[in-house]
Amino acid sequence: MQGVDRRTRETRAAEIIELVGLKGREAYYPRELSGGQQQRVGIARSLAVEPEIWFLDEPFSALDPLIRREMQDEFLRLQNVLHKTIVFITHDFEESIRLADRIAIMKDGAIIQMGTPEELVLDPATEYVAEFTRGIPRAKVLSARAVMTPVQGDSFAGKTDAGTRIEALAARIVEADAPYAVTDDTGAVIGQITRDAVLSVLVGQLGEQDEAGGNGGNER
Repeated sequence: MQGVDRRTRETRAAEIIELVGLKGREAYYPRELSGGQQQRVGIARSLAVEPEIWFLDEPFSALDPLIRREMQDEFLRLQNVLHKTIVFITHDFEESIRLADRIAIMKDGAIIQMGTPEELVLDPATEYVAEFTRGIPRAKVLSARAVMTPVQGDSFAGKTDAGTRIEALAARIVEADAPYAVTDDTGAVIGQITRDAVLSVLVGQLGEQDEAGGNGGNER
């Protein structure tokens, strides 16, 4: 369709097939591929034309949870290689917070709030956004930066990047006998995160789940 000669087309196809992890399966029919491999073919097709903006409309919604997680990992790997601008449509907020730098929440065809996952959860612009994000585990959303406090002393059990999610840090910090230093992109210490701060996030999360369960019981 673009008038590219066959040799160039086939060379490009081979590059993309290898990029998405399908090298060696070039001659397979779709029925001979697993669900995850078939999804990789779709990703390869969309990348072969070298789009300036990669638009993906609920690409993993029909997959079972295991393959879906595998494809999310693959998506993150590809983004680290390609560094493209991506618009990813999903109805799964947990999927969006795992994959996105910024999230736009839409209602009735209009964007009602746009921001980082933290901003949407901590400062919802409307009741709709608050309801949409209410059941999301805070440890999956909040970063070290969101709960860090000013540095007190110079004794640390370890260091962590400011953007690291609490979920990834919790076990280490709860077991540590000293705070963790929080560092920026240059490696400079900009704060500390304590055991109590992490426990506060985890306990608050459990409280919200209990409250949601209690409300559900009253409604029934």
